[in-house]
Amino acid sequence: MTDDFLLRLPLPPLVNEWLASYPWLSTLAVALLVLLAAWLLDLFTRQILVNWLMRRLQAPAERSSDYRKFKFIPRLAHVVPALVITFGVTLVPGLPEGVIVLVRNVANAFIVLTLALALSGVLDMINHVYSQRPDALDRPIKGYLQVANIVIFAVAVLLMIATLLDRSPLILLSGLGALAAVLMLVFQDTILSLVASVQITSNDMIRVGDWIEMPQLNADGDVIDIALHTVKVQNWDKTITTIPTKRFISDSFKNWRGMEESGGRRIKRSLFLDQTSVTFLDSEQKSHLSRFTLLRDYLATRQQEIDEWNAALKEHGQVAANTRRVTNLGTFRAYVANYLKSHPRLRQDMTQIVRHLSPGPEGLPLEVYCFTNTTQWVDYEGIQSDIFDHLLSILPEFGLRVFQAPSGVDMRAMTENFFDREQSRSPTDTGKGS
Repeated sequence: MTDDFLLRLPLPPLVNEWLASYPWLSTLAVALLVLLAAWLLDLFTRQILVNWLMRRLQAPAERSSDYRKFKFIPRLAHVVPALVITFGVTLVPGLPEGVIVLVRNVANAFIVLTLALALSGVLDMINHVYSQRPDALDRPIKGYLQVANIVIFAVAVLLMIATLLDRSPLILLSGLGALAAVLMLVFQDTILSLVASVQITSNDMIRVGDWIEMPQLNADGDVIDIALHTVKVQNWDKTITTIPTKRFISDSFKNWRGMEESGGRRIKRSLFLDQTSVTFLDSEQKSHLSRFTLLRDYLATRQQEIDEWNAALKEHGQVAANTRRVTNLGTFRAYVANYLKSHPRLRQDMTQIVRHLSPGPEGLPLEVYCFTNTTQWVDYEGIQSDIFDHLLSILPEFGLRVFQAPSGVDMRAMTENFFDREQSRSPTDTGKGS
């Protein structure tokens, strides 16, 4: 029926005789007509689906650009020319049956691949639309969509092989049982990553935007992407660390989300004091420090408590070693505690401690433990610096000194003093041995 396809067309007799004399011309002409029809339909369909359909849906400009970016509609348009080739190849005269079957199988395989690519684009667009939701950072679905993507392409490959071989897909599926061990070996990382993604999402372990620390992988920064196989972390030096998703299940890491959600960031830093500067306060020093508003109530209450204690000692109170006295270190500690309570940039509903740590060769650590009312890094560092600027500056008022290892200037001063003493000695002192 296809052999006289062109001969049945209303062509001039001369052309019909020419085509009858050269059969291959009929084959070539019909094949070119089929290809031309496929190309024209592809162009027309894309214009209809991409432009006309967008107008019919009344899609906004930004949403229309998203549709074009993911390209699932243009990919669907490619199905039409493949169908034209599938049915049009039977109209080409003079083609062997094997060639017709081969072309149809390749066209059908192309249709399967096109549908798989279109579905993949749909999944990408779903992820894009979902990521714009307010709760998308808490419950990302990118990992699940990637699993669906793998399943789609696995099924597409199976159908394409079955189509090219002109066999039923069930025959290929029956042989997959023997390849289960190989598939498990090939996809072991994907399986482990899938399990890790499910646990991460269900347990709410990490979200996009969380600040995490994983020292063993040199990761310290914000999570910028959570995928099936990897989690991307942008470090504070703007480098990107890519971490396998399964490592968040097998390894430990620190998530700073709790700090950010609490609204307060901890200050935990120590002043190292020279232990030789710790003394009891005399009456003049007490009078000097009582001028401080932050110490007025403390000194009065403390002195009353000590006087009552010492009065109970009676005659034993005549010995200074038996009595209680106010120290400059304890007074300074009370001053720091009251200073923190009155600071406008500290959280008063969170823990505040001023305590001594174990003394060591670096001096006596006086630790300040409190929380700022902001979690912003720059503001936090500014508040912390202001607090310790003030404490370091007011230390001499209490007769205390900061411990510091001797520097080059100190060693130079010691050497100069030694030589000055040597030069000031009398000649008789230097000549005692003579």
